[in-house]
Amino acid sequence: MAEETIFSKIIRREIPSDIVYQDDVLTAFRDVNPQAPTHILIVPNHVIPTVSDVTADDEMVLGKIFTVAAKLAEQEGIAAGGYRLIVNCGADAGQEVYHLHVHLLGGRPLGPMLHRSG
Repeated sequence: MAEETIFSKIIRREIPSDIVYQDDVLTAFRDVNPQAPTHILIVPNHVIPTVSDVTADDEMVLGKIFTVAAKLAEQEGIAAGGYRLIVNCGADAGQEVYHLHVHLLGGRPLGPMLHRSG
């Protein structure tokens, strides 16, 4: 079994958070350090440390992340203008909490996904 994370405590409501969606599979809550006017994290209720740890048993959960993201984007009023979904996997990608999560960002033009160098 994967280790407990700060997200596990948010899911169980042991740590205060602005939860915008929760069911038996997923929890979504506002990021405490938002990078856009809308910045919501969507997490499975069971710990999957990284994308590299995903198994065939997780396929339903991953699909549901996308349907919930679309629903939240609509509720937040950012669906028409567009939004970004980001998943970081591992240290080099900037993953800070090893509990798979999808960032839903929008509410302003987000620019290029990566800065071009050189």
